[in-house]
Amino acid sequence: MSTPDWSNLTFSYSKTNTILRTVYKDGAWSPVESLTDDNLKLSAFSGCLHYAIECFEGLKAFRGKDGKVRIFRPEENAKRLRRSAEYLGIEAPSVEMFVDMCKQVVKENIDFLPPYEVTGASMYIRPTLIGTNPQLGVQSSKECTFLMLCAPVGAYVGGALDAVDVVIARNYDRAAPNGSGSFKVGGNYACSLYSLNVAHRLGYKAVLYLDPRTRSHVDEFNSSNFFGIKGNTYVTPESPSILPSITNKSLETVARHLGMEVERRPVPVEELATFEEVGECGTAVVITPVHKLVDKPFLESEEETVYTYGDGKCGPKSLKLYNYIVSIQKGEIEDPFGWITYVE
Repeated sequence: MSTPDWSNLTFSYSKTNTILRTVYKDGAWSPVESLTDDNLKLSAFSGCLHYAIECFEGLKAFRGKDGKVRIFRPEENAKRLRRSAEYLGIEAPSVEMFVDMCKQVVKENIDFLPPYEVTGASMYIRPTLIGTNPQLGVQSSKECTFLMLCAPVGAYVGGALDAVDVVIARNYDRAAPNGSGSFKVGGNYACSLYSLNVAHRLGYKAVLYLDPRTRSHVDEFNSSNFFGIKGNTYVTPESPSILPSITNKSLETVARHLGMEVERRPVPVEELATFEEVGECGTAVVITPVHKLVDKPFLESEEETVYTYGDGKCGPKSLKLYNYIVSIQKGEIEDPFGWITYVE
């Protein structure tokens, strides 16, 4: 096995030692298997392939300054997976089982956990739950396969804390009113791909979607939550179609801890002109600062309103929040919130 090139990691697939698998059938989960082959044998009639009966999570493990291995808030991911599974009408592993499998996959792939010294690198953990029994009718799967996957990764977009240009897609929606937007199901991401590909061709790194009912309030980006900072206040949208980001929730907690005000509320589009800092937040990035946000009547239009934040670098308050969370993740400061799960 060759050692990964730690300094050139990207957010992409790479083969590791093992993946874990357990199957729910006849009312019980099978013993957890450790597989060296990433390829699965599935029925071509599996519900996940036809009706997107699938949900997943994303979290990270870190090698700390003290040599200890830490996983960041796995219990929260377990709870969110269970919520997504309930929405799909399929069985999900218990919180305890989920966390135990996170620990196991890290241990079995410890050679792929980046060294502490590598900036922006971590082990990304991808728990995935899919409906696997053969079916033709549109109905919840009775049998499911739960997988625990991992890979060493670097920054999701560009370099760590590189500011990006993004665009509002007024003529596309990420989710429907009263739809699946607040659940981490694969179909939500598939629905965002067309507008994201258009945005990429136009030179933008991400798409910001508005509320699907009125398109008058900010919702979230294609793969992460939105936040804005004005004065000493951290603002993030409240909407039934937003995925409840664990990173965003963590940033809110840290902001309060550091003496900032926190507001989770509807954010009118017009308020974009009043923020001093704007960013994306999510597991893959923690924070990606936004430099330029472009609003158009429709995505392909040449008419635009441009909002600019800062000088192309991460703003001071965003940077302070980012550094605090990363310092907890890497064991550089004490964890006052009990967020860390250690892998012994």
